[in-house]
Order: sequence, then structure tokens, then C-alpha cells
Amino acid sequence: MAENPTPDATRPGHALELRGVSKTYGTTHALRAVDLDAAWGRVLVLFGHNGAGKSTLLRVAAALVKPTAGSVTTAGFDADGNAGRVRAATGYAGHGSLLYDDLTPEENLRFYARLHGVPDPKERAAEVLRDVGAERWAHRRVRGLSNGMQKRVAIARALLHRPALLLLDEPDSGLDVQGQAFVDTVVRAVADGGGAVVFSAHDPARGLASADDFAVLRGGRIAAHGETGSTTPDEIAALLSAPAEAA
Repeated sequence: MAENPTPDATRPGHALELRGVSKTYGTTHALRAVDLDAAWGRVLVLFGHNGAGKSTLLRVAAALVKPTAGSVTTAGFDADGNAGRVRAATGYAGHGSLLYDDLTPEENLRFYARLHGVPDPKERAAEVLRDVGAERWAHRRVRGLSNGMQKRVAIARALLHRPALLLLDEPDSGLDVQGQAFVDTVVRAVADGGGAVVFSAHDPARGLASADDFAVLRGGRIAAHGETGSTTPDEIAALLSAPAEAA
């Protein structure tokens, strides 16, 4: 049975610590010597164009991809030798929903609850579906759901085992205004509960409004980082649009 750490903003260290993290795929450098921290009780937004390294960074943090170099500490665990503990302590929702099309949302969540060793899988699945506002289509097959509906269920899957660290790759993608507000509520609830959230975004205004801290990735490197109150959407947009040599 997987251990599910209880979020605790008073615990030492950071929710996520990357030190000199690089990742290469053949001759392609997805991440280059990245140093980055995400604090307990806070929300960190990652900005960057497609191919900047955001998705790779999140997958490395979730112990789904091993870095080529550097160290990763997630929820207090060294990811190199504790991948199972890292996965138990994190909830991850990427571009793919990781849902089975021929199953209903409830069936999917009951399946994943058993994988995580969550007590009372049926009860927990129903609870988290209510939390994300997906109870109305809980018994429809996933293949018949809209992109926005599937996104909610995917986030429910990531929250199912009460992770200490929530990792979301462009969670706003394909969502309407109501769906975006739902994402804001989810990430803030996790942080306010003492956990931590790292999510990627394209829209500087939306991202800064939803987070406490920010980092900008360009060409696999950290080009800027700090508290969201220390920058503006225009400054982030200018950095993202600047020539590569200016980053």
C-alpha cells in the first residue's frame, strides 16, 4: 500500500527542489542545468513557449522521467532512489488524461484508487468527483465526454490520493471561464491546506493571478523567477518574446 504524506506547511525543506537538472533526448536538450524550488503552502507557475521544457520539468518532478544529470527532491524524497514514494506523494495531470475511454469516470477513479491503496475506493471516487463538479457525468463513458469534462476528471484522478504536491501541465487548456475558475479553486485549496502546486501556463495574466511564485523557462533554462508580485504580465510577455540570446 502506498504511503500518502499529509501536506504540512511547517515541514522542513521545499515541496520540490531541482539542482542542476538536465534532460536530453538524443541531441535535444529539454532541460539545461535547472535550479528551482517550490515551497510548501504556495503555488508556482511555469511560463514558457512550447518546447521550452515545462512538460519535461513536471514529468521529472513526478518521477515519470529520469533526469540526465542533477538531483531532484520531491516532497522530501530523493527521486533517484524513491520513485515509488515520490509518485505516492504527488498528483500529476498532463496533456493526456490517463483515463480509460471505455470506462466511466467513476470506474476510472475506483481503479486508480485501488492502485494507490486508497481506503474505500468507491466512496473516495464519488467524493472527488463531487469536488471537481463531475458527479453529473460520473457514469458516462469517458470517450463521450468533452475535453473540458475529461480535464476535470483527470484533475480528480490527480487529487484522488490526497497528494502533498500537485503538478498540472497547462490545466487551463480547453477550459471555459467556469472551468478556469474551478482550476483556481483547486490549486488554492491544495496550497491553503499546506501542500504545494506547480502548474504550467501560457497566459501571463492568468498565470500570475493564480500563483504566488513564477519561473520562466526558455530553451530549457530558467530565464527568470521570483514572487508574482515582483513582475507584471507585460514583463513576462516581453521576456517570452525576446530573442533567444536575450534570455
